[in-house]
Amino acid sequence: MSLAEKTRPAEKPRATGRERKRRREPRITDEHGRRIRVWELALRYLLLLGVLALTIGPFLWQLSTSLKGPTEDIFSSPPKFLPSEPTLHNYERVADTIPVWDYALNSLKVAAANVVTNCVGAALAGYALARLRYRGRRVATLVFILTMLVPVEGIIIAQFTTMRELGLNNTLVGVLLPGCVSALNVLLMRNAFLNLPYEIEEAAFVDGANVWQRFYRIALPAVKGTLAVVAIFAFMGAWDDFLWPLIVLSDPSRFTLTIGLNYLHGTFANDERLVAAGTIIAVAPLILLFACLQRYFFRGVGEGAVKG
Repeated sequence: MSLAEKTRPAEKPRATGRERKRRREPRITDEHGRRIRVWELALRYLLLLGVLALTIGPFLWQLSTSLKGPTEDIFSSPPKFLPSEPTLHNYERVADTIPVWDYALNSLKVAAANVVTNCVGAALAGYALARLRYRGRRVATLVFILTMLVPVEGIIIAQFTTMRELGLNNTLVGVLLPGCVSALNVLLMRNAFLNLPYEIEEAAFVDGANVWQRFYRIALPAVKGTLAVVAIFAFMGAWDDFLWPLIVLSDPSRFTLTIGLNYLHGTFANDERLVAAGTIIAVAPLILLFACLQRYFFRGVGEGAVKG
């Protein structure tokens, strides 16, 4: 064998037609690098579209109904989704029928106060359960878990009696107080604080930082995502609550939005356009809040995940 033959690089075997076709095809993989077949991907999208239709469909139908004029048939067969002549007159009629903006202001007061109390209280309690060392810490964590197993209907009479003894019946403070700190939010904050490395706080302790400084300057900024989750849950819980405000409030001037919109169902039950417009008014702040905090929300779900 000559020297040129020895130094010549080995020729690669030619690819067959099937291999060349396979290389040209786009490779679709999941987050673990595993290949996904086309029919599996199509099935996933079909399932997602089905879930989207079940969850978003009723809201879009209510939005369409609220924009339909009085001369347009909302019970036509087959149903007509898009309004022929969109109008905002139904929203004006809601404001003329009930003091909807006063009710919305009351709900906003309760919801904003509920967000503040839950964020502050859940952060303090979660940090104490996760980072401080004291006797009975596991028992306290177990108590928070057990409170989540108790249905609200089982303790609502006791709550009403307590508010009456405190003189808080028919007040917005009475609406706020039972849900000012949620056990679920406390556990979310606890799990978020548990995921933080201890070395950072130990270094701050060596530098002379006390408990409050370690909490406020080190631990709390690291769990902003979970705080956003707590804020969203607290706002949604207070804004959508119907049973407890209905029981504790009797003065119409202090009604929250969910109770006030109930008058549309009772007095104007045949006018579905008013009911749909009131529903959109009630849902709009929740959509706006989530749109503003969605970036922190999805990050916070991972921060507050339950550790195995």
